Amino acid sequence: MPSPYRALFAAPGSGLFSAAGALGRIPFAMTGIGIVTMVSQLTGRYGIAGALSATLALSTALLGPQISRLVDRYGQARVLRPAALVAVASVSGLLLCATRSAPTWTLFLFTATAGCVPSVGAMVRARWAHIHRGAPRELHTAYSWESIVDEICFICGPIVAITLSTAWFPAAGPLLASALLLTGVFWLTSQRATEPPVHPRPEHGGGSALRIPALRVLALTAVATGTVFGSVDVVTVAFAEEQGAKAAAGPLLAVYALGSCGAAAVFGLLRLKGPAGRRWLMGVTATAVSIIPLLLVGNLIVLAVALFVAGLAVAPTMVTTMALVERHVPRSSLTEGMTWVGTGLAVGVALGFSSGGWAIDAYGAETAYTVPTIAGAVAAMVAFLGYRRLREPAPAREGRRVDEHGTSDASMA
Repeated sequence: MPSPYRALFAAPGSGLFSAAGALGRIPFAMTGIGIVTMVSQLTGRYGIAGALSATLALSTALLGPQISRLVDRYGQARVLRPAALVAVASVSGLLLCATRSAPTWTLFLFTATAGCVPSVGAMVRARWAHIHRGAPRELHTAYSWESIVDEICFICGPIVAITLSTAWFPAAGPLLASALLLTGVFWLTSQRATEPPVHPRPEHGGGSALRIPALRVLALTAVATGTVFGSVDVVTVAFAEEQGAKAAAGPLLAVYALGSCGAAAVFGLLRLKGPAGRRWLMGVTATAVSIIPLLLVGNLIVLAVALFVAGLAVAPTMVTTMALVERHVPRSSLTEGMTWVGTGLAVGVALGFSSGGWAIDAYGAETAYTVPTIAGAVAAMVAFLGYRRLREPAPAREGRRVDEHGTSDASMA
């Protein structure tokens, strides 16, 4: 492992909470695509499958920030465990209704309550931010590492979910995801020494962290970016099926994540110069441009190459997004702020699943790649329009002020 990553884990307990976070994040890569696979197998209707996954994403988007706000005020251990139990109970009800051919409305009912799931990625990043507060270089490496973990989860998760649901039984993927979520959350919350302190009174005067203009720009851009991700996922599953190799959808999505994973590993080694906002704008634009070749794919091999190239821009953009959240959001609301970015992605994924599923049913999978292409263009437009908000001075924090380049006074001393 390169030296910056070795140094990162010198902090006591960092390896354990990162490992627990990885285990708790795999379900996010498994559940949505697992539901699509399960329902499409049981009913043969991608429209319903996409709508259920969209409902799950929207439910998570609505409930996730509220859970994270409670975490900022009461701590991870007190909030995450009951939230995970509610989420798993809801998923269990969904699986039971789906496999027993219950009325469609019952599937949507349980899916709507299954969004009470903790944003494990935000919890882990908040622990890194607490350990390396005032040290942007170390935080850059930490966020890059967590992006690598994210992509490993998205490499393994879809493969496991699709393989289990197609080779074993339809509900196998979501069922395993629920077990992993419980295990990861309980393991993470048992590590109290690295848990960030609670903040009963927010530094920015109360209310939602979404009141911060820079966070709104990041969250809105994440909506469009999430639409890219969600639509690519569901369209790729359908495209593989049209090519007579539905089981290849998992490896294809893994190639997409592999490109992002490799980019994250290299990105974490760089000593970056220049404003973080400018890097973010370049990353969003690169993400939009890299999606365009998907319109030209005609077989699975070409699709694999196009997905790998498209993945290269994903992780660096998300790493920079989290760095901007850490710079603009007060520490008392940092978990909530990071979760709002995840919420934007979840809303986008919901739109991507539903619009992608509709486009598949109406025009076929190959034409449906128009959906992520349009979403990428919207992301770039929102980023350009909101860029000036990211250039505004970040708030003072614990006696330090962070400049536009993401460097604090303490780190320059």
